[in-house]
Amino acid sequence: MENRFTESSLLLGQTREDRRGVESDSERLSTGIEGLDEILRGGLIPQRAYLVRGGPGTGKSTVGAHFAAAGKTRGEPALFITLEETEANVRKDAAALGIDLNGVALLDLSIGPEFFAKAQAYDIFSPAEVEREPTTQKIIQQIEAIKPKRVFLEVMTQFRYLASDPFQFRKQVLSFLRFLQEKGATVLMSSEGSLSNPDDDLQFMADGIIELGFDGGERTVWVRKFRGSDFRSGKHSLRLTGRGMEVFPRLVPTEHGQSFAMEVVSSGVPELDELLHGGLERGTCTIISGPTGVGKTSLGLQFMKEAAGRGERSVVYTFEEWKETLVRRSEAIHIPVRAMLKRGTLAVEQVEPLRYSVDEFSHRIREEVEHHGARIVMLDSIAGYHLSLRADDLVSRLHALCKYLTNMGVTGILISEQERITGEFQATETGISYLADNILFLRYLEWGGELHRALGVLKKRVSDFEHSLREIEITKYGIKVGKPLIHLRGILTGTPEWVKEQPG
Repeated sequence: MENRFTESSLLLGQTREDRRGVESDSERLSTGIEGLDEILRGGLIPQRAYLVRGGPGTGKSTVGAHFAAAGKTRGEPALFITLEETEANVRKDAAALGIDLNGVALLDLSIGPEFFAKAQAYDIFSPAEVEREPTTQKIIQQIEAIKPKRVFLEVMTQFRYLASDPFQFRKQVLSFLRFLQEKGATVLMSSEGSLSNPDDDLQFMADGIIELGFDGGERTVWVRKFRGSDFRSGKHSLRLTGRGMEVFPRLVPTEHGQSFAMEVVSSGVPELDELLHGGLERGTCTIISGPTGVGKTSLGLQFMKEAAGRGERSVVYTFEEWKETLVRRSEAIHIPVRAMLKRGTLAVEQVEPLRYSVDEFSHRIREEVEHHGARIVMLDSIAGYHLSLRADDLVSRLHALCKYLTNMGVTGILISEQERITGEFQATETGISYLADNILFLRYLEWGGELHRALGVLKKRVSDFEHSLREIEITKYGIKVGKPLIHLRGILTGTPEWVKEQPG
């Protein structure tokens, strides 16, 4: 059969776009990975060539397996070409990740044991010249027979050894890609570029570059180039699971939103609602601040208890406290968390340290909001979020999360732990006060030889609020909020003094 990889095909005076006739708004081709499709604004542009690059073990072959399997699912013939692993190993490894390659054609060009047994030698021609022709013919025969719409090449850098020099390699690859695209195929090729074996030429030839990384236990994906289309920039988290590769795009609040009524979310405690001039508003973010054990989490759960009475769903992410502990102590103060969990009006997730990346955690919140209809989301606490998720930039990540919740009409509650029991007042430890629409603070007070608690509102963007402080008690009958403490001075210092009422 005539070799179609001719140099003359490279000399046509056509641009890439003229040759392929594909516009940026054409129907996209799914990669088979939902999160990656989201980063690519829907998927790959058909009849173009894309490069997946990264070091060993980063997941290049997994991306290729998803890409090929997605073609089978959509009735698009797919061809998986391997130059390193055997067909049996490729199918076995894919199956271990839950990817079914049955029905996907696989061309095995790996070196078999017979090569060593025959002790082949090349006396007149170079190995590249001898091996190139049969390899080329095998690929052409498969393309002609299958007529694939998707082709994955693993690992493309192995073709370099079939060329006598870099210039010949570049011409052969360009001609090869042209041949595949003229046959209607979208090409995905993988590369293990390194300092000793650079792949700059492949990066230049590709219409898109998907970079995979694995550093310090965290896996990332990064789209560096995508001709003819916008894409979501930056590094995004990924995880290899029993279901294959899962990609978690970095949260961009401006890309999410829905219409909602700016209604007031009541706490169910009249005095607390009075302090807040009705309650918290939907689509706002609230920081509840105070020292340990003062009642911050209980106060947040009180709003969720009232929401459950309206049939609304809430979710709590606890980073420091065991779920069962949270349930028991809530039940002890008349917040029926166990019943709420059973009815589905509340979800409590105990987040283990370093289990999720920030992007993966944000994705879980999105699932709760967009698929389960959560109307209140609470993080307990900000410090736990920072430590457990390896948040590289705490303020920007929380800013994105709060803006997302706001855009979706969800009431967000962030618990901020303060180290000081008494003394100089400080709203938050992390300098994130500006992120909050509302700031509620709790303080310990000592007078008459007894320890008391006070509750106040420091900030409320949407409405006015009561500027006095009130005593708050956590009892077995629930949360009780008293009258304004108008006869106390120096409350924020933790050591207040009684002031006699001035004669009128």
